[in-house]
Amino acid sequence: MPTVQVDLAERSYPVIVENGLLGKAASHLSDHGLSHLRPAIISDETVASHHSEALLAGFPGTKPTLHTVPAGEASKSLSHAESLCREMIQAGHDRRSLIIALGGGVVGDLAGFVASIFYRGIPFVQIPTTIVSQVDSSVGGKTGVNVAEGKNLVGAFHQPKLVLVDPETLRTLPAREFHEGFAEAIKHAAIRDADMLTDLLTIDPEQRDVPCDLLARNIAIKARVVEADEYETKDIRALLNFGHTIGHGIEASLPYGEMLHGEAIALGIRAALHISEKHSGLPPESSQKILSLLRHFNLPLTLSDSIQTATVMDRLARDKKFKSGKIRFVTLSEIGNAQVIESVTLADLEATIDHLRS
Repeated sequence: MPTVQVDLAERSYPVIVENGLLGKAASHLSDHGLSHLRPAIISDETVASHHSEALLAGFPGTKPTLHTVPAGEASKSLSHAESLCREMIQAGHDRRSLIIALGGGVVGDLAGFVASIFYRGIPFVQIPTTIVSQVDSSVGGKTGVNVAEGKNLVGAFHQPKLVLVDPETLRTLPAREFHEGFAEAIKHAAIRDADMLTDLLTIDPEQRDVPCDLLARNIAIKARVVEADEYETKDIRALLNFGHTIGHGIEASLPYGEMLHGEAIALGIRAALHISEKHSGLPPESSQKILSLLRHFNLPLTLSDSIQTATVMDRLARDKKFKSGKIRFVTLSEIGNAQVIESVTLADLEATIDHLRS
């Protein structure tokens, strides 16, 4: 049972990775001093239909309340956050309650945000059910919702008390949702662990078997970066944004959910590799190694002509990665060695977005 500790002083917490963990959640809550809090499970309708029964069955006596939103990025909104808060109040929840986020990145971000504002903040636990959420978004305390102007522009830092990762929940994922998550794992390998590229290549994209130790290895990369820069003030946590500047711009250029997060990040990684070759001396053969792995997981690498460059530029200009009007862009000088640079220009970004159509 691999366990990764996220060391953040009084906000520290463990991330436990184990097959079959879902049905043992109540026991782990008790082990970590959370059994006195009344749980409210927040999930989406699809995930709840697959996994809520197994989770609820593990709770003796009074069952947690279950609150669901429609599946998809559109649920990550202020209106759904308000609806969930009102549902919980009506169900009798208060500051002696605990939120359990059961789902992927959308549910984790939304439920974590609700936990950060409900009665001015209550504890929450993450039970991620997708690759994206298991290796990335469930760890680090970033919570939030989207607005029309862009992704994650309203939110709060609110660390979970515990993260429970059960790889068996991946078996219910459709192929597209399974594949998209590996964009984040490939990102981790690119910025911190070159050897992981070889290990990821051994995974059969048509199966649903992901080793616990590989998930834990990804989580450890995220944990170490978060420990060094919890609130993203030192350009260390910003390294996790490799592929995300243009990727988020592309994702936000479409109706929410039309392109999955990992699909947009795959395009963003291709863009970041192109810029890394120009600005940071990344060898082209290194770029090709990463691009081949993205293809291995059937991730898109060509931008549709229907997505206008001007639209992407407008969306990414509102991104949090801009600082005092300057573009802070994450590049690679070699696989496993990332840095934040400020030499990338708007013209570079426009040319790179056009390059993605080739």
